[in-house]
Amino acid sequence: MAIIKFEQKGLMEFTSAFGSFSFYEYASPSKVVLWLASIFSGIILCVIAYTSTAILSSLLFKGYGKLSSAEKIEWNNRGFSTFHALFVSSASFYLIILSDVFNVNSHDDVVIIKSSRLSDTVLGISTGYFLTDLAMILWSFPALGGLEYVLHHGLSIGSITLSLLTGQAHIYILMVLFSESTTPFVNLRWYLDIAGLKSSKLYIWNGVALFFGWLVARIFLFMFLFYHIWTRLVEVKEVFLFGMYTLIMVPSVLAVLNIFWFWKIAKGMVKTLTKAKHNK
Repeated sequence: MAIIKFEQKGLMEFTSAFGSFSFYEYASPSKVVLWLASIFSGIILCVIAYTSTAILSSLLFKGYGKLSSAEKIEWNNRGFSTFHALFVSSASFYLIILSDVFNVNSHDDVVIIKSSRLSDTVLGISTGYFLTDLAMILWSFPALGGLEYVLHHGLSIGSITLSLLTGQAHIYILMVLFSESTTPFVNLRWYLDIAGLKSSKLYIWNGVALFFGWLVARIFLFMFLFYHIWTRLVEVKEVFLFGMYTLIMVPSVLAVLNIFWFWKIAKGMVKTLTKAKHNK
């Protein structure tokens, strides 16, 4: 049973069977404003991208007007999905590889508790995206995705929110978000399919790129993530107990989903290449 204690100076402490943690020192008023503004911005950007996709598609693609209402909704939905994927994968790459935020040699703090205003902003915008996309999935269920997508988005929202509130595990959340870099290939595959271009060279090469991209960004990267956690287990234990369980369990569930989807992608690629070979 969880208990929330309010102590002197407004300290809010959450105590449960999984350990205790406080939000007061990290969740300052300015940070709360930043989080809310970022989440709201993420939702607004999704709406803008959705509307822009509809307008541009109607002007540039003759076949868009012939799509059914359900197909147009998914077409536009994949528009803001692609936008989010490009944004969050680029931001994650910058924060983890190019910036000094998570450089173990640049600060005295352990990497598990490192964060920045930019990482807070990126996680907030991504939360806004997952909330918007989940709302659309549930509204038109199961047209935009089945229960596995609901599980994926639910876990993403929960883990990102927990990371924001505590300022911990940003590096691992960003690693997982980088895996969204495969989403544009998934969406392009759907676009080409719906446009009747499954036999085109672009469809074939996109399928090959998706296979190898998924292998790197969602299989090998997750293997590295678990290796990174294992080699820094002492630091990981600095996280409150519930956070540590979340850090281990959520990527594990996502890894299983990624393997399941990778198996389907591999089957689809083999089928496409075999068909293309026979058509020569």
